[in-house]
Amino acid sequence: MLTDHPLKRISILATDGVFASTLLHAKDFFHMASLRYGKQLGLDLNPAFETSLVSPDGRSVNTFSGPRIEVDGALDDADAVILPAFWGDFDAICQRYPQVSRWLQERHAAGSAICGEASGAFWMAAAGLLDGREGTTHWRFAHEFVERFPRVLFTQEKHLTDSDNLYCAGGTTSACDLYIHLVERFCGAHIAQGMARDILFEVRRNYSPGRIGFGGQKLHLDTRVLQIQEWLEEHFAEKFRFEDVARDHGMSIRNFMRRFQTATGDKPLHYLQRLRIETAKTLLSTTRKSIKTISYEVGYDDASFFARLFRQHTELSPNQYRQQYRHKALEP
Repeated sequence: MLTDHPLKRISILATDGVFASTLLHAKDFFHMASLRYGKQLGLDLNPAFETSLVSPDGRSVNTFSGPRIEVDGALDDADAVILPAFWGDFDAICQRYPQVSRWLQERHAAGSAICGEASGAFWMAAAGLLDGREGTTHWRFAHEFVERFPRVLFTQEKHLTDSDNLYCAGGTTSACDLYIHLVERFCGAHIAQGMARDILFEVRRNYSPGRIGFGGQKLHLDTRVLQIQEWLEEHFAEKFRFEDVARDHGMSIRNFMRRFQTATGDKPLHYLQRLRIETAKTLLSTTRKSIKTISYEVGYDDASFFARLFRQHTELSPNQYRQQYRHKALEP
């Protein structure tokens, strides 16, 4: 289970032109998660963390469709920042709210997660946070994004990107994937699963094994280890020995083990297991393949061992995971 330091506050940025639907969806989603987490912590119906709407000057904002929305306050020391989609002239918006870039830089330096939905990713790029890092946005804004921010490693193939605590979601559906991931990260798998049930949402991790949770582990300068990570993503289901992988990349096994953990913060075996489990999650939620077949396809001949390992990583059996996250199109 992936958890971080205790979450105290999530702040959702509101500016003139913001889409009220994305703003309030994020507010409701994380408030619901906070109530669930509070109940698990024994706080009864009291939220475990604050979910705040903030604006650069602490004043109410005019949304895209007209309604004016009050906010909870000005920019603050949030543990996670959500940047909803907006509509308007970005140059004019930046001129009006120059304090946003510095705020995002400060929050990122402090270790906060920064998440941009669709055009919300423009704020991250304008602050320089995505320079030399992978990012994405809604297809409608892709051309402008690439022209404005040539130093961003823009990808249109992925609906989600993850790099050094910086997350971009291409649209509303992708943002749901991202929010579930953040709840799992900060509150644990049980709360994330409960949220998925509450909002009748199936987690769809259908992005490739460079998938969410792995992007931050490639932000190092050891090119040999990067080559091995890419090799593992292509060959994770095959039978191989790490001794052979190390030798093929010009290293002793001892040097390989040391360099891999130093660069990624993870032991090679655990990294490989996570690649396999994440792939299994996708197969469980998007196909009708048997558990035994999926076990074999991700690299495990013993389905019982695979099931035990899957539970260790997700707190669910493969069947339980399938029942909770199976796509509606696959249901009888």
